[in-house]
Amino acid sequence: MGYLWSSTTPIAAINLKQTEPAARALRLELLALEANEPSDFEKAFQMAARKRAGALFVEAGAFFTAHQKQIVELALKHRLPAIYSNTRYVDIGGLMTYAANRSEQYRRAADYVDKILKGAKPADLPVERPTKFEFVINLKTAKQIGLTIPPTVLARADKVIK
Repeated sequence: MGYLWSSTTPIAAINLKQTEPAARALRLELLALEANEPSDFEKAFQMAARKRAGALFVEAGAFFTAHQKQIVELALKHRLPAIYSNTRYVDIGGLMTYAANRSEQYRRAADYVDKILKGAKPADLPVERPTKFEFVINLKTAKQIGLTIPPTVLARADKVIK
């Protein structure tokens, strides 16, 4: 399992370290693919191919989001099934995502702004974590890379792009 990450994203190293025991428990070899510059992406995907990675997880972060088109194109080029941190990747041709629902996050943020404008002190408001997640699959991409998604997985998806 390839794990595309950047040491320039502070939380990425922590996420990678926390992912390693989960990978071991699933009997997966985790292949850390570090990319800190756009020019690193091609090398990372070539290493994934050379090491025969069966799938790829792309770490969240502004760096990867800024280069999502390039990342999606490389995953397609290398026929590497990839899961991404937000639905924008899937909308432009990425295979799948399981992530917090952004619309719900924006609604919750608006509720906070409303409370603050009505006099609430920000420090008194509780920190919230996302509670609504969505699983999106792009079947066009699956077909393009020669991947069959089982019907049981498709049934769990919140959205399927055909």
